[in-house]
Amino acid sequence: MRKQIVRFVLILVSITAANAENWPQWRGPYLNGLSNEKNLPLKWTAEENIAWKLALPGSSGSTPIVWRDRVFMNVADGNDLYLWSVDRTKGTVLWKKLLGSGNVKMRKHNMSSPSPVTDGLKVYVITGTGILKGFDFSGKELWSRDIQKDYGEFGLQWGYASSPLLFGDSLYLQVLHGTKTDDPSYVLRINRKSGQTLWKVERPTNAIRESPDSYSTPGLLRYGNFVELVITGADCVTGHDLATGKELWRANGLNPDKNPFYRIVASPVIVNDIIYVPTRVKPLLALRAGGRGDITSSHLLWSTVNGPDVPTPVTDGKYFYVINDKGIVWCMDARTGAEIYAQQRLKPGTYSGSPVLADKKIYVTNEEGLTTVIKAGPNFEVLAENALNDYCLSSPAISDGQIFIRTATNLYCIGKRSQM
Repeated sequence: MRKQIVRFVLILVSITAANAENWPQWRGPYLNGLSNEKNLPLKWTAEENIAWKLALPGSSGSTPIVWRDRVFMNVADGNDLYLWSVDRTKGTVLWKKLLGSGNVKMRKHNMSSPSPVTDGLKVYVITGTGILKGFDFSGKELWSRDIQKDYGEFGLQWGYASSPLLFGDSLYLQVLHGTKTDDPSYVLRINRKSGQTLWKVERPTNAIRESPDSYSTPGLLRYGNFVELVITGADCVTGHDLATGKELWRANGLNPDKNPFYRIVASPVIVNDIIYVPTRVKPLLALRAGGRGDITSSHLLWSTVNGPDVPTPVTDGKYFYVINDKGIVWCMDARTGAEIYAQQRLKPGTYSGSPVLADKKIYVTNEEGLTTVIKAGPNFEVLAENALNDYCLSSPAISDGQIFIRTATNLYCIGKRSQM
């Protein structure tokens, strides 16, 4: 199995190196908010430097994904939930496929919050109601699952919002819940070709009340010849064997005060053999890869009380950037946690989308649709502030020289496309 995993890693690396213009999952080609794109747009308005915009029926926390000439989105339209395929060159809808009904709003988000994933040939999407489907690029439905029907109702306080992770021949899903159910939390590995469950493992926890609930997305840890699945939530972070789902290691300490309302929203960030684990602001942990069993103390590199709640951080491996929900920015040494700069303030507002890093710039969009562009590096500098003046929960996506931003009323394609 280890040889197969190594082969998958090599395939993934070759694909992302050859097709750096794609944004196939919500955190991009490397699953961590990084892109190798250059010469990205710096300034725009709702009308200027816009290649096209596509009208949408309503808001969503789901980030658009991009593969060559296709953009895919999870879309809520009234009571119904759809997967949209959009022509990237024209900004027109190629097809809409009904995923199911039962859309409801849960505080800010609705049942379209999980982002789709693609391997360039097929696209997969789950709804907050637990409907999981696979399609080819022509819109043909390949298979369909109802996760709640198979394994019980989701029991999260604010509804299911985790996106699937696609790696190799499988989709990996986490269902971490506890507020509204006594059923155990679990992790799934699903065959992407057939939709069949390859394994299901329970994920035990001592978290109480709302603290078992997690809205994060699984991460992928790659070091040496090993590839492991990383799951955060319920007061701990765990690493799992991809072939069996077996828990390999666990770090506690994500909720040191045992707060019963410590649900986790931000996802793990993995770069250069380090697992960065956000919680509900504090603490944020940085853990060294390679552990087995309880690694709470043995593999802790550093921690900070200046973490985010909702936005997932980003790092290039040298500098680690946190932008919290109020638009306060911290920059730390990614390996030591030493403070580079602290408490730099962006324009006032609420920040729910996660920052992305490309072209030596950090792009982050707040709920008012203002995208601030920050210079990456040890000195804080705002390079541009770009207003779309519309409600936005989604994170930017970057592809082939363009930036895609989804607001409540439009999907914007910003800038000119690079020559392929």
